[in-house]
Amino acid sequence: MSLSAILTEAYNFFRNHISQLAILTVPILFIQVSIQLWLGMEINSADLENPQFGASHMVAMMVLLLVFSVLIASLTLFMEVRSNGHEPSNALILKTSLNFVPGLLLAGVMSGLLILAPVMLFAAFGPLWLIGLTLSIYVFARLAYVNFMVVVERLTPLEAIKGSFKFSSAIAFKTLLVLMLYIPLSLLGGTLSQLASAVGFPLMLIVEVSVAFFGLFVNVALFRLYMVSRPSIDEQV
Repeated sequence: MSLSAILTEAYNFFRNHISQLAILTVPILFIQVSIQLWLGMEINSADLENPQFGASHMVAMMVLLLVFSVLIASLTLFMEVRSNGHEPSNALILKTSLNFVPGLLLAGVMSGLLILAPVMLFAAFGPLWLIGLTLSIYVFARLAYVNFMVVVERLTPLEAIKGSFKFSSAIAFKTLLVLMLYIPLSLLGGTLSQLASAVGFPLMLIVEVSVAFFGLFVNVALFRLYMVSRPSIDEQV
């Protein structure tokens, strides 16, 4: 299936289920974005010569990872059951998604380390950090399906990482193109957030949550690409 067809189907899914998606994800996004904004303000107000990272910041980071895992688990489960023609309540989806949070947390940490490794390694060699960045982007694309492997395929974190890397080999370029949708979304979100910050924190929070919600379309597009490529997964995992 062509990429344009995949994006069209993803758009139709997002549009047709936008109210259910909003009810399910927006409350979680409010918590996530609030923590992110607080951490951002703490960093901006920190003493650059003697930065302090206390227990409260560590707890906030841990809670942020937990909330993000709940968001991804519930979103992925929602897409799976709706794609299969089932219509459980959002409460049931959220409750069931909690079972996948531990696996997603561990898989997320492991994937993050693998993605950051190339850029961190090449950063020690000056200009070669660009090579590391390129490799990190490539690894990011190859591991874009880890969440689906954990939730849909019920794999362990390590198996999910291996499965995503093997599964994405034939669709790495399409995956990268889908992920590039984050670029205009980030630019638009940054501009709107900067404008909203001049008005006040409440408006900035609403803007950030709105941008994050529509950014979930990228996850929907990735899931659709995953589903249409999934028939060969028995050979991959």
